[in-house]
Amino acid sequence: MILLAFWDGDEARLGVKTDRGVVDVAAAGAALGTGASGPAPRGMDELLAGGGAARSAVEDLVRRAGEAGHADPAWLRREDDLRFAPCVPRPGKIVCVGLNYRRHAEESGMPIPETPVLFSKFANTLAGHGEEVPLPPVATQYDYEAELAVVIGRTARNVAEADSLDHVFGYCAANDVSARELQTRTTQWLLGKTLDKFFPLGPYLVTADEAGDPRAMRVRCWLNGELRQDSSTADLIFGVAEVVSYASRFFPLEPGDVISTGTPEGVILGMAEKQWMKPGDEVEVEVAGLGRLRNRMIEG
Repeated sequence: MILLAFWDGDEARLGVKTDRGVVDVAAAGAALGTGASGPAPRGMDELLAGGGAARSAVEDLVRRAGEAGHADPAWLRREDDLRFAPCVPRPGKIVCVGLNYRRHAEESGMPIPETPVLFSKFANTLAGHGEEVPLPPVATQYDYEAELAVVIGRTARNVAEADSLDHVFGYCAANDVSARELQTRTTQWLLGKTLDKFFPLGPYLVTADEAGDPRAMRVRCWLNGELRQDSSTADLIFGVAEVVSYASRFFPLEPGDVISTGTPEGVILGMAEKQWMKPGDEVEVEVAGLGRLRNRMIEG
């Protein structure tokens, strides 16, 4: 399934992208009633927490919605009319992996890591597709980072690498926006990674069965229409399975947790002449099969 979250007032509702449009799961459930698989969740958080039963209920509802035969059903939304929420609106954890592409580590002048470099972002960094990202005056060296993000669907604790992908619900595109002079102020990167809206996520969350091989996904980023990053997850130092297994040794990964797997070469930091992002710039991030995430920078 191709899933998304969108705002209806203050509620982040669950949508499913189909050939006809976006099925508003809450509205379809109200109109069509509960199916054989039980009630469908209204939001992404409920879906992720509900495991296989919740997913089956959504799949059943979407099937029934497609068979209903209405010419203009109230539960079908035009995607262009939606105000996207982060595709995972309330993750329990946001875990990021630094220097995880070989060529990015090289352009940064850093040694290839021997173990995954983990750091975190906070919930205030979340932003949806199309949302504006403020660049406040606390910094000037603003940079983009196109990334593949992993969404956990089943609790993982001390899982073997061979089994770790069984705990992945799906994948999405992410932009790990960074303030470089804050990131490098100390040996801890946190400060440069956690300003408001510095983690756009989406537009879609694509289930693992439909997303394709996480070891062979093209990752691209455009700044104002100019292609800046163009790589593949084949260049990852530590792949998705290894990162999930590694992190699960130290803390539990729970449904809805997000792991952002690192960025490839092509960031501003690695350029000889650095022209940092500024208000008015537009960044697009695309991971093959997962949609294109677009955000405009504004004055903070």
